[in-house]
Amino acid sequence: MEQLKKIKLKNILMLTLTGIINATGVTLFLSPVKLYDSGISGTAMLLGQITPIPLSVFLLLLNVPLFLYGLKKQGTLFTCYAIYVVAVYSIVAGLITDVLPIDVSTASPLAGKDLLLCALFGGMISGIGSGLAIRFGGAVDGIEVMAVIFAKRLGITVGTFVMIYNVALYIICGIVMQSWILPLYSIVTYAAALKTLDFIVDGLDRAKCAIIVTVCPDEICTALSQAFESGMTKLSATGGYSNMEKTMIYFVVNRFQVTRMKDMVHEIDPTAYITISEVADVFPANK
Repeated sequence: MEQLKKIKLKNILMLTLTGIINATGVTLFLSPVKLYDSGISGTAMLLGQITPIPLSVFLLLLNVPLFLYGLKKQGTLFTCYAIYVVAVYSIVAGLITDVLPIDVSTASPLAGKDLLLCALFGGMISGIGSGLAIRFGGAVDGIEVMAVIFAKRLGITVGTFVMIYNVALYIICGIVMQSWILPLYSIVTYAAALKTLDFIVDGLDRAKCAIIVTVCPDEICTALSQAFESGMTKLSATGGYSNMEKTMIYFVVNRFQVTRMKDMVHEIDPTAYITISEVADVFPANK
């Protein structure tokens, strides 16, 4: 019950939008031309094509048990969010295919029978939905939960687990449908979804983390603070070769500020050692 008290209205609203987005991408672009999404969603699409049971039902039947199985590992809040977004996804998919006056039986209402357009836009929209679900505490595919639980036991990464599942899925789709064109285009869908998901989760413009090792920390901190109006962190350090006492400065900038920052640091301390790396998210301290 304590976990359920942490449910936020903002997350519920965004997860509702997520379910609508995913359903739109799948039903308007992928399913009409028999392309396949990745993970459980793709599995549900295949089963929906070869059985009389609709896609919307399989989305619930396959995903919900997986989320409940991962309850202990992922927590009650995540499980509730995930089941909710899959329920919205399933309901909206059912509305689009069976209730609303939209013909999705033989071609995409927006891209026709153009497989490349359907693969790209279906994948991008699916990636947006999956990315938003992750950002707001849920998930739209139970295979990701299984990957977190079983990948380490199998000695592989989570990404490798998901990739193996999807490759196996597309091979099965090719065998069942007796055609390799659609599964191959589905790989394009998967790639577009992955890239879009990365953009949504990590941001279109990642910040840069600069670590500066210097013997002039005060001068550098003052100059950077005045130039960028941003704080930084100083840590004591010792040179591994020289054994000299130095200071390590941790500083976050955007990509447009990197060159200016490096020039300023080397103007003050030409011997300063600087490394730059990407950071996915920056959470300012609460004041």
